[in-house]
Amino acid sequence: MVCGLVWTVVCTLEVATMRASLNLSALYKTRWYEYAVRFFFGGTVTVIAGLVAKKYGPILGGLFLAFPAIFPASATLIEKHEKQKKERAGMHAGHRGQDAAALDAVGAAMGSIGLIAFAILVWFSLTRFPTIAVLAASAMAWLVVSVCIWIASERT
Repeated sequence: MVCGLVWTVVCTLEVATMRASLNLSALYKTRWYEYAVRFFFGGTVTVIAGLVAKKYGPILGGLFLAFPAIFPASATLIEKHEKQKKERAGMHAGHRGQDAAALDAVGAAMGSIGLIAFAILVWFSLTRFPTIAVLAASAMAWLVVSVCIWIASERT
């Protein structure tokens, strides 16, 4: 199953026409209300997960908490920003916004696969080892798995 997920991510990256990059200047271009929308989505999902955990137990509540709370808001904002950037430059935006949002979704999928490694390590280790050691090792596993998937996608 994990190999199938990895293969899906790698194949999806072959279709992407944009390269991933880090642009910190985008933080300054984001309006306050866009942060408020992300905060609202994240808070709402967290409250729903807490209510589900209270009614049905922590395992089911934890599954709800794993929902990417701010991803829907982020994807729409990325699409909007890319489209506006092209229009300001006097160019036809075309599908650039959708492509940028799709590239962000692929990155989120890579990180999610890393989170599966994190969850498995926590699940099997938490009762056997000190909590801080388990969380540190699990975070490192998330990082290593996510970066390895990204490197594999860059080589295709």
